[in-house]
Amino acid sequence: QVQLVESGGGLVQAGGSLRLSCAASGRTVGNFAMAWFRQAPGKEREFVGAVSWSSDNTVYTDSVKGRFTIFRDNAKNTVYLQMNSLKPEDTAVYYCAYSIFGTLSPSRSAFHYWGQGTQVTVSS
Repeated sequence: QVQLVESGGGLVQAGGSLRLSCAASGRTVGNFAMAWFRQAPGKEREFVGAVSWSSDNTVYTDSVKGRFTIFRDNAKNTVYLQMNSLKPEDTAVYYCAYSIFGTLSPSRSAFHYWGQGTQVTVSS
């Protein structure tokens, strides 16, 4: 089993920044990929971005490209999501996800463990 704990959410004005963190613990073995998803009220959970084990590959959904950066510290088993130039439409609960495989995918079914989520609210 793998446990994921997110932190760093909060309330921020449009144009501001936040950094989310997700610490993984438990049976974190292998070259696992990690990702961030988000879910706004009344909407389905959507892919935000993912990073490979070595951090040499990252993928993002189009709406966050150039504004969000995902990176990881394998020594700490932690993945981060740096969010800049935030917009009200970025408001959502953000979830960290862990895949036992190394491939990057925007599909929820590719990820095997999930955090409890952290709320990000962007005011206009």
